[in-house]
Amino acid sequence: MIDIRTDPNPDDAALERLWQAAWGDAGPASFQPILQRSLTHVGAYDGPLLVGFVNVAWDGGIHAFILDTCVDPAYRRQGIALRLLALAAETARERGAAWLHVDFEPQLEPLYRQAGFGPTAAGLMRLA
Repeated sequence: MIDIRTDPNPDDAALERLWQAAWGDAGPASFQPILQRSLTHVGAYDGPLLVGFVNVAWDGGIHAFILDTCVDPAYRRQGIALRLLALAAETARERGAAWLHVDFEPQLEPLYRQAGFGPTAAGLMRLA
């Protein structure tokens, strides 16, 4: 049974292991500054093992942003990402966010539509 937790504050080793499995690289040097600034973050656990994660950044007001949604490939297609996103949205709402934004690659559109995100026009500029 996968346990979904709000603000579990995983350590860097747990996030690095998941990041490597999900994205193919180690991610940031440390995740701790990111977690400290988040409105919330949500983790999926199989016992002590972090198998899914989503971060909710925010502007300090009413806008929140889904970032870094990932699930270990060995755990995909079980609804974990949908559960992560649902709890992230609920927690963001409880903490005062009125809008929840997400950007995603085209192949992820079905996931985010199923999670309740509607279409919107947006722009993106690569800075690095």
